Amino acid sequence: MRSAPKPPKAYEDFVSQYPKLGRAWELIRAAGDEGPLDKKTVRLVKLGVAIGAMREGAVHSSVRKAFGEGIDSKEIAQVISLAAGTLGLPSTVAVFSWIRDRLPKDRKKR
Repeated sequence: MRSAPKPPKAYEDFVSQYPKLGRAWELIRAAGDEGPLDKKTVRLVKLGVAIGAMREGAVHSSVRKAFGEGIDSKEIAQVISLAAGTLGLPSTVAVFSWIRDRLPKDRKKR
């Protein structure tokens, strides 16, 4: 398993400015991790939720974390394809472009 990616500077600046919100966020995250789902499934579900909510920043974050946890780009691609039937083509293409933004350079090639 790879190491967790470093959070974006904006996140670090935010929690530095608002430490109570940062601690509250960590409690929410920890509570969501409790339960029978394994870590990989939790990460893919979070990606699916971010996709369904059309939250570009959350999609970027989920993909960055997924790669950091060793999740394969093919598994991420399946999450995109699962969303297509609900989101429709234009939204799915938008999500695809957001995810491509976070792919390592060698994975962007067709």
